[in-house]
Amino acid sequence: MEIDETDRRILAVLQKHARITNAELSERVHLSASACHRRVQRLEAAGIISAYVALLDTRRVGRPSTVFVEIKLSGQSDEVLEAFERHVRRIPDVLECHLMAGTADFLLKVLARDTDDFARIHRQHLSRLPGVVQMQSSFALRTVVQTTAIPL
Repeated sequence: MEIDETDRRILAVLQKHARITNAELSERVHLSASACHRRVQRLEAAGIISAYVALLDTRRVGRPSTVFVEIKLSGQSDEVLEAFERHVRRIPDVLECHLMAGTADFLLKVLARDTDDFARIHRQHLSRLPGVVQMQSSFALRTVVQTTAIPL
């Protein structure tokens, strides 16, 4: 599906203000309310808008520590990759898992309460992932930029 400049304006607003009313959205993007509503429905149906979520403050919910974990696997066969991916999906503390090009096979983003909590996550989950031959964890000291908004 092609998206035009009006769709881009709608998406830009919704990425930052997902709970905005259709009336407010239509006013901001200079469309009638009905035309705006049809466009949003079309973007949803096409899967361009895949979900609406609430973003939480990690500190206020007791998960202030972000840890990036680089993982190297024993091989790149479909069986090794699929087994790893199946197991990592079950770890509730893993926010993101990316198959990588470069020195690491996977990069995980993990949220923890503190270093002791990360040690628990490592001991109970990460150390048990299949096919892992090397793991390196890096604690983020400060988040400089964090957004979910995709540049349009």
